[in-house]
Amino acid sequence: MKISPNDLCPCGSTKKYKKCCKPFHDGQIPKSAKELMKSRFSAYALSKADYIIDTTHPENPDFTNNIQSWKKDIMNFCDYTDFVNLEVYETEVGEKESFVTFKATLTQDKLDASFSEKSRFLKIDGKWFYIDGTFFDY
Repeated sequence: MKISPNDLCPCGSTKKYKKCCKPFHDGQIPKSAKELMKSRFSAYALSKADYIIDTTHPENPDFTNNIQSWKKDIMNFCDYTDFVNLEVYETEVGEKESFVTFKATLTQDKLDASFSEKSRFLKIDGKWFYIDGTFFDY
């Protein structure tokens, strides 16, 4: 997906991309796990694999030091997925650990690939990272 800075942000905020997730993609640090989660959804929608890698905790099951292979896997996922909508249901805010419960509406080859997840984020040295999540039926 290609968008301009004046288009609506893929995260569903109804804000323009330049006023929403773009600053995070350009290097600004999200202040909350919710901001990180939404900016990661947008990063997937916009095929920004480097952002996904940079915001993933080293203890995440998908984390690998083989960055080239990981980046290729992310790009393949992005290329074959349409990121239709994001709905945040709940946020549990902690100082060092937070949770964001959401539904991501996705399609792959016109088939529903949506999922609901309770994501866990850890804050290290003032920066939030996605560590893991639990899928569930909402």
